[in-house]
Amino acid sequence: MSEKRLIIVTGVSKGIGKSTVTALLEAEYRVAGWGRNNPGISHPDFQFFKCDVSHDNQVISAMMQTRLKFGDAIYGLINNAGFGHFGKIEELPLEQWHAMFNTNVHGLMYCTRAVVPFMKTAQKGHIINISSIAGLDGVVQGSGYSATKYAVRGISHSLYKELREDGIKVSCVYPGSVETNFFDSVEAITTSKNMLQPEDVAALLVQLLGSSANFLTVDVEIRPLMPKGPKPKA
Repeated sequence: MSEKRLIIVTGVSKGIGKSTVTALLEAEYRVAGWGRNNPGISHPDFQFFKCDVSHDNQVISAMMQTRLKFGDAIYGLINNAGFGHFGKIEELPLEQWHAMFNTNVHGLMYCTRAVVPFMKTAQKGHIINISSIAGLDGVVQGSGYSATKYAVRGISHSLYKELREDGIKVSCVYPGSVETNFFDSVEAITTSKNMLQPEDVAALLVQLLGSSANFLTVDVEIRPLMPKGPKPKA
């Protein structure tokens, strides 16, 4: 890569976000990591900016700090920050419902509107939104989480049509189960090595960013091949 492109990644504290930062640095990108907790990555091309994306004022601050550190040539944004609460619709606390929308939907919008003017000026850029297979099919006791991820899908599809003539790509990725801390609060699910690995998701995101200028991937659904492991031998 002749000139190191700058990518903003949200939700970098752990899991997919942290693995994506590592993969991007290995691919010789510069990375601004936005998150609530520092991932502890030390690299000359990486800078962490403390930011809770559910608060617009923190996104504006992180954007200003990113521009001071790296300049205005922002090529990519990976909207990875997100989480889920699960429960029956009549039992799910309203504050949990609102919190999911504030981060998964409103936070994605805050970050996207912050970078788009700079991408339009450059007439190039790539926004990658991390949805979920729950954004393609409803999940039992996941009405709130699924609703946010369906929203991510709708935003992504509208934006790619809105921004494509400005040379800006918008892609939406729908991962199946990934072995991360996401399931720590989900009693019915135990993580395992049979799930997708964060490093593999990160490799896909790097591949998407490296596609040729006139090549647009709108949707990518990814799942573990054998989520329950190989079949026992007869």
